[in-house]
Amino acid sequence: MEAFSIEQGPIRPPNEARSLLLRFSRNCPWNQCLFCPVYKKSKFSLRTVEEIKADILAAKGIVDDIKALSWKLDCAGEINDQVISYVFNQTGTDDNYRSIAAWLYYQTDACFLQDADNLIMKTKDLVEVLDFLRKTFPNISRVTTYSRSRTVVRKSVESLKQIKKAGLDRVHIGLETGYDPLLKLMKKGVTGAQHIEAGRRVIEAGMELSEYVMPGLGGQEMWREHTIETAKVLNQINPHFIRLRSLRVPRRVPLYQKLRDGTFTMQTDDMLAEETKLFIETLENITSTVTSDHIMNLLEEVTGKLPQDKEKMLNKITQYQELSDSDRLVYRVGRRGGTYRSTDDLGRDPAIYQKIKNLISDIQEKNGADGVEQFITEMVDRYI
Repeated sequence: MEAFSIEQGPIRPPNEARSLLLRFSRNCPWNQCLFCPVYKKSKFSLRTVEEIKADILAAKGIVDDIKALSWKLDCAGEINDQVISYVFNQTGTDDNYRSIAAWLYYQTDACFLQDADNLIMKTKDLVEVLDFLRKTFPNISRVTTYSRSRTVVRKSVESLKQIKKAGLDRVHIGLETGYDPLLKLMKKGVTGAQHIEAGRRVIEAGMELSEYVMPGLGGQEMWREHTIETAKVLNQINPHFIRLRSLRVPRRVPLYQKLRDGTFTMQTDDMLAEETKLFIETLENITSTVTSDHIMNLLEEVTGKLPQDKEKMLNKITQYQELSDSDRLVYRVGRRGGTYRSTDDLGRDPAIYQKIKNLISDIQEKNGADGVEQFITEMVDRYI
């Protein structure tokens, strides 16, 4: 196989795991949020139009190379199990080849643009590279990017419409909270009103909008205000998607210092369940799809289309809350360890259930109740 070089960023949304990944900018232009661990030691920079086009052409070269390999393997150009196995097991195959081979294999026809805020690019430059991407890969059905409300409000609706026409279909925005005192505390660099304005502009431009919300960000001190005001902001936007991403505070994020000095207190899992319940209850008169598609969330099954699935989502939370203290602990350990995805899983395999109970008993015997909580914390923080 030929050697093609493509620059890759550090993250992408979970739902873009099977997308073609192309880096349009490097890192985050704001990079001050207290809760974010991703870009803190990295400097933001724009990539040039020429650099981006070169990566798009390199990706096309890899696609052509893999399809040629398929013919050599008598697979008639199809990217099937045999081709994937060859690509992933061949000595010297790099991550770019593996990533693009997987993209071809799953046939998502989706593309995600890395890194944190590509709408900060000049409109004419972004339009040019999007147009080039669409012409190079005419079969791509969806192109998505991260951006920030602070950036979007600086773009006119007309500019956003040009970007949409050039090929950008969906924008992911980290709303996190709609409560102004909390936005200020977390150094988000935006207000609730700006979140509303940005969201409405994206939708008016004809793009899909995915807003990220962070249960737990208010801590025990501001959880109720955070929950209610965030829901109220979303009620005024009506985004296509509301994605839940529960707060975690590993040692490497600035917010950890507030944990240590006692000015911020984490919500417990049981508190997060009640917070999420209040959040869903406060969402009104919108048609968003709520998703809980991340392992950091306690209740992945809080997912549905509003308004018709509202009661179903609330019932899933109540189902967790009505478990015995012992079963809630078993579920939490199983969930954080990747064994359980639903509270319904508790009764599906008695052997696994008993194994988790025995593990909890062993930890409690050696380190007490605090030891179990520490064990759970260490398991979930490894996903950050």
